Amino acid sequence: MSDPKPQSGYEPEEAVSTLEGLEAATTGNYNRLISGGYYHYSRHLFYMSEFPGDNVSLSGSTTDPLFYSYTLGHTVDQFSAENLWGLGYEIIHGTNRVIEEVEPGQSARRDQLLGENLFLRAMVHFHLVKIFGRPYSQGRDNPGIPIVRSSEPDENASRNTVGEVYDFIVEDLEQAADLMTEPKSNAYASEEVALAMLSRIHLYREDNQKAIDYADQVINSGRYSLIQDSTQYVTWPTRPPEESPQTIFAIKHTEEDNKGFGSIGSMYYTSSGGLGWGEMYASKDYRELLNQHPQDNRRGFIEPSLDENGNVQERNGYPIYYVKKFTGQSGNVLLSSPVILRLAEMYLNRAEANAKLGNVQQALDDVNTIRERAGLGGDALYTPSDLNGSQDILDVVLEERRLEFAFEGFRAHDLWRNGRSVVRGYPGIHTQVNIAPGVDPSTDPPTQTIPPDHPRVVHFIPEREVELTGMTQNP
Repeated sequence: MSDPKPQSGYEPEEAVSTLEGLEAATTGNYNRLISGGYYHYSRHLFYMSEFPGDNVSLSGSTTDPLFYSYTLGHTVDQFSAENLWGLGYEIIHGTNRVIEEVEPGQSARRDQLLGENLFLRAMVHFHLVKIFGRPYSQGRDNPGIPIVRSSEPDENASRNTVGEVYDFIVEDLEQAADLMTEPKSNAYASEEVALAMLSRIHLYREDNQKAIDYADQVINSGRYSLIQDSTQYVTWPTRPPEESPQTIFAIKHTEEDNKGFGSIGSMYYTSSGGLGWGEMYASKDYRELLNQHPQDNRRGFIEPSLDENGNVQERNGYPIYYVKKFTGQSGNVLLSSPVILRLAEMYLNRAEANAKLGNVQQALDDVNTIRERAGLGGDALYTPSDLNGSQDILDVVLEERRLEFAFEGFRAHDLWRNGRSVVRGYPGIHTQVNIAPGVDPSTDPPTQTIPPDHPRVVHFIPEREVELTGMTQNP
């Protein structure tokens, strides 16, 4: 691994030699989540996670590297993959500088800082293994990413297995949860933040009872609550994360951190004043699912672009349906603090795990809790004897996860880790380019199908890292 350059004015030894230095270094590690200018870590993370799924429709070709994540025409020198990899390991390097300097038990404050850095290290390892390694359910022995425990560069780094990376993540998170005792705001790690991530990790590695147990701890902590008012719910992205009772952890962006056209929301929205690229829309498939229940308040996150006659406008023949989950914080059109963990996920993690354990009523109770919060009731709720047309309970849960977490980076991986294909049978540039795999041109419109065992479920390891270290490339 190449040696990341320090981003402070201090020599490394001086920067972490005092409590004040450790606090400053920790703040710097949070800041690295939004550093990188136009192509910052959180932008790559959300685009590369969400764009392979079936909730989005790109309206034309673009020079932005997101094009390859959307079409799944990945390249070994894909700029977004290089950046996410490099920025991710810079964050890991920064956390290791703190972790190496703090012995547990010296003071509550030092334990808290150690726990926060352990969480950040685990979280970034998870992001990277999800994007560059195959789903855990496809085998523990598949190549993952290098586990980096030291701040010393290793130019002979090799890839650990997916199973080893997940085990390492769990170890870090468990230690972090034990160490953190300060009830900090949801822009920082805390005990509940680590517990919430443990629920997700155990769900992804199919330890369903542990996924339930950790979700229970977060739900029962009393720190968070679902937003019940429909008006308030559809405006939670417009408020700073600390003002949202359902947010567990978010990557905080302030007005000073606004990335403008490089923000996550820029590809999803264009304001009347021309702010934002507005080229990625809610897909026809997703809109049809969402519109099955007109009272669903999640429809408020989708905004059609209308002409003076009230007709939906088009770009390159594609209807323009903007997505508003990443816009409007503090009145700034392109500002948001993207949410990594929130309370609804704990309910739906628990629902999925219970579905797989055969606990149908418990799974449906949690799904219905989220649907009721979305303004649904009556026939829109599920019972064991009436799944509203779904084939089985897991279908119900995955559909609700799709509705609830649309555009937040879950959908494609939710399908692939459960052995299901991403099927995009709707208009979009994904069906019109030669580099897009899995396209059947005989259907109308053409359909792109990406099965869970397809090589492009994962991105290529950046070629410069392969050349530097000799690590194995993805096929």
